[in-house]
Amino acid sequence: MLVFYTFATDTFIEMNYENYTLENGIRIIHLHSKSAVGHCALIINTGSRDEENHEHGMAHFIEHAIFKGTKKRKAYHILSRLEDVGGEINAYTSKEETTIHTSFLKNDYERAIELISDITFNSVFPRKEITREKEVIIEEINSYKDNPAELIFDDFEELIFKNQPLGKNILGNPKDLKRFTKKDIESFITKNYNTNEMVLCSVGDISFNKMKKLADKYFGKIQSNPRATQRDQINNYKPEIKTLKKKTHQTHCIIGNIAYNVHDKKKVAMTLLDNMLGGPGLNSRLSLLLREKYGYAYHVESNYSPYTDIGLFSVYFGTDKENFNKCLKLIRKEFESLRTKKLGSIQLKKAKRQLFGQIAINSENAANLALAIGKSYLLFNKVDSLDRIKEKIEAVTVEELEEVANDVLDIDKMSMLVYQ
Repeated sequence: MLVFYTFATDTFIEMNYENYTLENGIRIIHLHSKSAVGHCALIINTGSRDEENHEHGMAHFIEHAIFKGTKKRKAYHILSRLEDVGGEINAYTSKEETTIHTSFLKNDYERAIELISDITFNSVFPRKEITREKEVIIEEINSYKDNPAELIFDDFEELIFKNQPLGKNILGNPKDLKRFTKKDIESFITKNYNTNEMVLCSVGDISFNKMKKLADKYFGKIQSNPRATQRDQINNYKPEIKTLKKKTHQTHCIIGNIAYNVHDKKKVAMTLLDNMLGGPGLNSRLSLLLREKYGYAYHVESNYSPYTDIGLFSVYFGTDKENFNKCLKLIRKEFESLRTKKLGSIQLKKAKRQLFGQIAINSENAANLALAIGKSYLLFNKVDSLDRIKEKIEAVTVEELEEVANDVLDIDKMSMLVYQ
């Protein structure tokens, strides 16, 4: 499913972005826009895969906890600081990033940047607020468990990345969560919130000189804290098939394989292949097959998630129990077709045009764009133009697609998880 595509790129329109690095290593990237609304975010190269065994769920917990009070603000004042002027602040945690993002009227740039800095570096984690927030997250965990179509993705990653931090779910579990103390939180932050692994990104109507001054004012005095260790590499994948009994009306299934990491040159071809198979278009191969032709599934999708050292490709579908084997047979047949039959030139041209169009349209959302250029700068220390992205897509050949299909869509290398 298409959200962002992380080529060596992550920017989707022709742009003249400007960048700057503070003495402590925090990087700034800004794109001027004449919109009345500004968007600013801090992206930190730390997520759930950076947790040790006793820290499961810590990255996500901190994402919640930083909103609960700073040296000069209580929780209410944090939430009201931007919302009182019509803006908003939020955050999310992924396997490899923690992101605090804001949207606001352009005159409130300083208000937003100061608030991001305050909650990131000055949070005090008051015991009463933290205790209450643990209960909130436990309810979030329970809610998640009630949704098998979402839960199965976490269980599948645990199957693929067995006994690895990357395989653990982001939310954690109630048992570990209840044990977390203020000291544990501060220890994780000191170890993992590294200044040379942070990017402050912005899209809005503010001059770059003003943006630099605000960054210097609110982030420049933060003590340098460079990353001292590297993430453990994952190289122990073994295919596995697993069935879990669940009280669900449908059978839910994910089938997939490891794929290319975010730096791999084959990533663009993999992205194109994924989009053809089960991207957001209703004309994707699996949607046309399982939903439109046979009516076996309401929802079917494929996903490609490239991480820093490995990638994951998967196909998810939900169907009535009596149609499960029929769906699986059709999906495997489609995999084999892509591995053994070369695409025609017209098919390839159509697939490239569709992917490029989706990316370009997605770039019209300035909030998404701010996050996209920030993540690109975090990972690659550069941002490609839309023309460069188009060049990379156009460079994919029929032979490269076939090679990627044979690497990733090999049934013998695939794992499968079924809820029934």
